[in-house]
This record gives sequence, C-alpha cells and structure tokens, in this order.
Amino acid sequence: MSIPEKSRFEYDPEELVADEVDSLPDGWTVDAPDPSDRFELARLTHLLRAHERHGRGWSGSGVDDVLVEVSEHGLRTRANVVIRDPEGVIHAWGSVHDRAGGRMLFVHIVERDLPKTVQRTCSDILVEWAVGQAKAVGGARGLDVQQIDTGAFEDDERQQRWLRATGFEHVRTWWQMSRPVEAGEDQLVPDPTYWSDRGVRFRLVGRDEDGMPPADDLRSVHQVIEGAFVDHFNHHVETFEEFIYRMREVPGHRWHHWWLAELVQGEGDAATYTPVGALVGTETVDGNSAEPDGSYVEYIGVLEAARGRGVAKGLLRTIVADAARRQRTTVGLEVDADSSTGAQNLYSSMGWRTKYVTQSWHRDVPVED
Repeated sequence: MSIPEKSRFEYDPEELVADEVDSLPDGWTVDAPDPSDRFELARLTHLLRAHERHGRGWSGSGVDDVLVEVSEHGLRTRANVVIRDPEGVIHAWGSVHDRAGGRMLFVHIVERDLPKTVQRTCSDILVEWAVGQAKAVGGARGLDVQQIDTGAFEDDERQQRWLRATGFEHVRTWWQMSRPVEAGEDQLVPDPTYWSDRGVRFRLVGRDEDGMPPADDLRSVHQVIEGAFVDHFNHHVETFEEFIYRMREVPGHRWHHWWLAELVQGEGDAATYTPVGALVGTETVDGNSAEPDGSYVEYIGVLEAARGRGVAKGLLRTIVADAARRQRTTVGLEVDADSSTGAQNLYSSMGWRTKYVTQSWHRDVPVED
C-alpha cells in the first residue's frame, strides 16, 4: 500500500469530540493547530519540551520535531488537535500517525499548570479524539480493529494513570540507551563507508547521480528490517513506500547514515553479495543547539540465518566509528527490555547504558461499534 494523497483521518476535530467540548471551561475550544503560525509552533514546542522535562528530567526536542507532526507534508499521514483557552492559547495537544496497517501512534500532551480537573478533561478529550481517529483510519484501511499505540515515561505517573483509566494497557518497557564516543574510536573499523570481515561486507548505501540511493539498496534495507523484526513485539507490516516516506520525515535523516551488511560468497567477478543486515542511523541535535551532537540507531536488523556471524556488532562498530570521525559525542539507541534476542547484552558489552526508560501503552479500538 502506497502513501495516500489524502489523509485517512477525519480533519474536523469537532466531528469526533462535539459532545465532550461542553465539559471544558467557558470559552475553551477544540480545533486544529495552524502550522504556518510561528507563535503556535513555538507554543507546541514549549508544551513538548515541558512534557519531556517532567517525564525524564531534560528536553531534547525542537521545532523540527513539532513540524514533523503538524506540517502540510506531515499531514498526509498525521492529524492534530489542540485545546485553547478563551484567549486562544494552546494548553493541550494531541497528534496521531497512520504508521502502518493496524498501528496508529498517538501523542498526548497536557499542560501541568492547569487545575487538575481541567487537565483531566483535556486528557479525556484528546483520548476520545484519538479513538475517533482510530475508527476513521482503520475504516479507510478496511480493518476490523485499529490499535492505538501511545507511550509514557517511566516516571510520569499522571500520564500512566490517565491512560489506564481510559482503557489503555501497559504492554512493554523500553530502555533508551546511550554510549559516549571515545577518543580513538574512529579506528574501530578500517573505513565506515566500506569494510569487510569474515565473509561479511559492510557498506554505506550507494548514491546515484541525483544524490538519491539506488532503489535496490533502499529495498534491501527495508526487506532486511522487515525480515529481522517479523517475530518481534508489535510488528506490523510496513510497505516500502511507507517506510521510506516515514524515515525521510525524521529531522535527523541523512542517507550517509544508512548501512548494509552483505554475506559474500565466491571471489572476484564471480562473487555474490546477499543483504543480511542493515542499520538506519540519524543525526541527533540537542533542542538547545543547531549542530548535531550525536548519532542515533533508528533501526538495526540482522536476518535470523546470519545471526552469530558478528553482523550486528560490525554494524554497531561502524556507526560508532562514523560518529567519531564526525566528532560526535554520543550514539543512542532503544532496546526492548523484554527482548528474547539478548540484544541488550550486546549493547551493554559495547558500552551502552540506560539513560531513561519509556513504556508502550496500547488500546484496541473496534472500527465499527
């Protein structure tokens, strides 16, 4: 399934929450944000950063992260709602993302300086809106049930309490890990753009004259990621078009952070190269700065038939060496705390440590009541 020209979501928030608006204080309204208004972008960025500071002690998001959710480009696969006071100031924000067939992501942010009853009312409206959007996107995809996938920081008891009260279930815990880039680690591999070890070739995806990677390389990355994660928790099939579109939306997206690992069979002109591993990396930028300060592993996958050959370790060493050559200070990644693959042991052995912890919360919504 390709990216739709028109969003599968309902554009008018009041179509989904008209009955709940009356529970807000007098003069408060529910509508969509205006991405062309720089003051609204600044307000949404402020709300997001405050949400992060409370949940994990620091904020890292900036206006580019907000634009991913609310820009005209982003709205092909997303929808947004905000709750305003009588002066038009935004105090709550919800965003949904048509991520893959059967899986809809939900962002849920409510300002903490409001009276507690108003906070809870705003939260209930955001959830009700998300349920309505789940029915809309699920119906457009021809599904019977649409999953809403949202999250909470481990220390955010308010968010967890609200989610539990509205039918969500805590289903998974994730370790957000980071490691410092040490002096001399630029020599971890001979060359991050191309090197070989024990019959495996590690290389950056190629680049055509127009600056884009060859379609075959991108399809190989997608196929490896899909194949490596097919049995993992909450895997939903994501088409090639959906995957590339989504990754290019990431603010830190760079083609020179995509690597393939290929099994080499034969020699010379008769050699064949079979993709067995892939790593998709991005740049990370502190919300207080404009310069990249780290690299991040968005995806690392190794096909089951190739596990035990050092492919994952080789890919990780490659991105660390690349970060060192770019004078980055950290490399981050996320790992399933309940993973059966033992990936967390590999990361720990290579210097990654848990920086903070997040949770996944799910609710299954019948598309037709």
